[in-house]
Amino acid sequence: MTDARRGLILINTGPGKGKTTAALGTALRAVGNGMRVLVLQFLKGSWHYGELDAAQAFGQNFVLKQMGRGFVKVGGAETDPEDIRMVEEAWAEAREAIDSGEWDMVVLDEINYAIGYKMLDPAVVAEALRNKPEMVHVILTGRNAHPLLVELADTVTEMREVKHAYQKGILAQRGIEY
Repeated sequence: MTDARRGLILINTGPGKGKTTAALGTALRAVGNGMRVLVLQFLKGSWHYGELDAAQAFGQNFVLKQMGRGFVKVGGAETDPEDIRMVEEAWAEAREAIDSGEWDMVVLDEINYAIGYKMLDPAVVAEALRNKPEMVHVILTGRNAHPLLVELADTVTEMREVKHAYQKGILAQRGIEY
């Protein structure tokens, strides 16, 4: 064990619920310790999620931005070029935020989906993570984390679904899913 302190790369992945929730919990812990946190939601954007209102209570120490239009790749359809453009913009902002020194933690929510849908090159993300400032923490969320990023990460957690209310026909609940 070394007592060296440095920014970590964490991945929350897997088919179970809780990837974003866990990332936001870690982000709240960071804010509670006086850190500045930026959350960029790569694909979310069409629904109003409760975390948007909660983040406002923290002022400029906790910023959450929706960078997409909402659901993409529904039903195996081709990716809309507008969604690709928005992912590219989100990545440019993410890269700038990671390198800026302004943020202690940057959460890249649902970036694994953008990579999995071939909207973002995993090698470009890996290169940015390898070259990030030493003390910046980065959390990546979404199913099917790319093996290149899993190898690079310091901590990888896989959420596994055991049971979900959807299976009983219960719709998404305010405060739980959004």
